[in-house]
Amino acid sequence: MKAIRTIAVCGAGTMGSGIAQLTAQAGFNTIQFDLSPAALKKSRLGIVAQLNKLVEKAKITTEEREQVLSRIRFSTELADCRADVIIEAIIEKKEVKIKLFNDLKVFNEPDVVFATNTSSISIDAIAEGMDHPHKLVGMHFFNPAPVMKLVEVIRGSHTDPSLVELVFHLAQQLGKVPVICKDAPGFIVNRVARHYYLEVMAMVEKGLITAEQADASMEAAGFKMGPFKLMDLIGLDINYSVSNIVWEALGSPERLTPSPLQQAKLQEGKLGKKTGEGFYKY
Repeated sequence: MKAIRTIAVCGAGTMGSGIAQLTAQAGFNTIQFDLSPAALKKSRLGIVAQLNKLVEKAKITTEEREQVLSRIRFSTELADCRADVIIEAIIEKKEVKIKLFNDLKVFNEPDVVFATNTSSISIDAIAEGMDHPHKLVGMHFFNPAPVMKLVEVIRGSHTDPSLVELVFHLAQQLGKVPVICKDAPGFIVNRVARHYYLEVMAMVEKGLITAEQADASMEAAGFKMGPFKLMDLIGLDINYSVSNIVWEALGSPERLTPSPLQQAKLQEGKLGKKTGEGFYKY
């Protein structure tokens, strides 16, 4: 199996930042790329803040914190993304992801592994636009990436089987619980979770409950976070996009119709924690 020493993470949003922290904590040399210097600065400050919390809780030492930070290189230059594995965590637009992977091919060795963190776009749909479709595998983390244990490893119809094995093993090295699945609308979790979000939003739309009541009920039942708090954490724009992609891919069934309540929040620019307001104010 190919030895992995360096991992490049493309994207410095919440997910990309979390993945970069995770790979560096696991001992891998990590390159975090984003076109935006501001996004990279925010990502670095966020990673430092998270590591400081771990120090305060005595989960890591100050020396370990500095070692983790020393393993992360932040860059706005795509040519710096030379790695054994490249994990894409950028905007959920197929064409943008395809262009990124094709551009990265120029700077990397032939055996580079391309992994997409897409939460809902078909692996095959991305691969079929790439110059090297067999080199793409899905590696879907969950937010927050350093904490959540599950990683979906998605096998497309073009994916080289050896990449599935390699990424499965990598997820284990990162301390995760990987689950292999075939390429399908929503994969596993987002397919199942549509009902979790859509049903409760329908209840709020009808005035049967409030978002606060729904969250309190689910948390009292054992969930670590209620659906509305979770949507705010993920980002309402991302959650709504996933709902649309799954709905359309399955033939637009009425039971999976995206929520007008969520759409209204998007139109108001209230996307959750990242904008300071979603279903809650932050």
